[in-house]
This record gives sequence, C-alpha cells and structure tokens, in this order.
Amino acid sequence: MARLPSLLGTDDFPLAELCALRIDGEVHPFGGGWTPVDEPDLAGLRAAAAMMRGGTGLVIAGRTAAWVHGAELVEPAVAEFCRPIEARVSARLNPRIRMHEYLLDEEDVVCFGPAQCTSRERTAFDVLRSPALDDDAAVRIVARLFRGDPEPLEGTRRRLAGGQRFPHKVDAVRRLARLTDDAASSDGSALGAPAHDDAAVQPSLTR
Repeated sequence: MARLPSLLGTDDFPLAELCALRIDGEVHPFGGGWTPVDEPDLAGLRAAAAMMRGGTGLVIAGRTAAWVHGAELVEPAVAEFCRPIEARVSARLNPRIRMHEYLLDEEDVVCFGPAQCTSRERTAFDVLRSPALDDDAAVRIVARLFRGDPEPLEGTRRRLAGGQRFPHKVDAVRRLARLTDDAASSDGSALGAPAHDDAAVQPSLTR
C-alpha cells in the first residue's frame, strides 16, 4: 500500500473508508482529521489538524494553541480559535469550538504552513487569564510553554504589567506570580521539560 498522506479528511477518502482504515490499525482520529499511526506528532501536524476543525481565516488560540506548541499532551475536546478583530470572518456555531475575538499584533501570531497559531508568549497570556482553567492547570500549561526557559516570562510579565485593562487581569497576575515563585524555589525546574520535544518525538503509535 502506498504511503498515506500525513493528514486525511473526507476530501481524501469517504468516512466509511477512513473508519475501515482505523479498524485495520492504519490511521487514528487526530484533530479534525485522521493521521497514519506512525506519523511523527509534530507541531505542524497538530496545527493542520486543528485547522480542519476551525477552517480558514481563524487563528488557533488558548489551550488548542498550547497543544500545538507541545504544552498539552492531548488535544482539548473543545477547540479554541480567535478571530482577529479586524478580520471579516463569520462566527461558527459549533459546541466543539470556542471562539474568541482578540486584537492581535503581528508578533502574536506564528505560522505552521498555512495554519496560523498564537505565539508561545501570546498563548501564555491567554492561558493565564482564562476563566475556564483553574490555577493549577494554567500554571502547568504555561510552565510547559516556556520549555524550561524563564526568559519569555519577562515578555508576559511586561504585557500584564502594562496599563491596558482587560478581563481577568488579577487572575493572570496572580498565576504568573505563582509560576515565578515556583521557578525560584526549585531553581527553575518548575518551568520543567516540555510535554513534547519535536526534535525527539516518537511516532503516534508508540505514544
């Protein structure tokens, strides 16, 4: 059998055939599509899979962006996207999608091929102020986002310390302070190893 593409959808095979491939152990569901079981689980693949759920014109955000960056082991059940305020993208009514509307700067967005995703620093900013997460979860995700490097914390701290008012700022400042304290008390190990390391990732079959 010829090598399957990295990411499959119903444009590639009928759903019944995709299900048959799954039963045969050839593919498994991944984001909004299907991927071969031996496909390396890299950030670009996660971003493409997420966009199959959200569609074009959106930016991957929140916990889904954290998953793309390797700070979450499992893709969140509810995918998060944002519509840049200036973009003309219609809202999507889907219980499995949470839509935000953000004012994004150019440096807030990184690209994985055609897929757009909030940067690590912007993702940390959004996760820290998310009311859907408790403090433990938010701190854990942000610690993994920074991959053991405390330097990006400064950018997040400056953003939070700015005069701009935004929802849940008090929660975000408190969570960042806890993360900083944890890192200081453990000689930086609280910023821990990433959930994924794309340089040494194992195929999906062995995860």
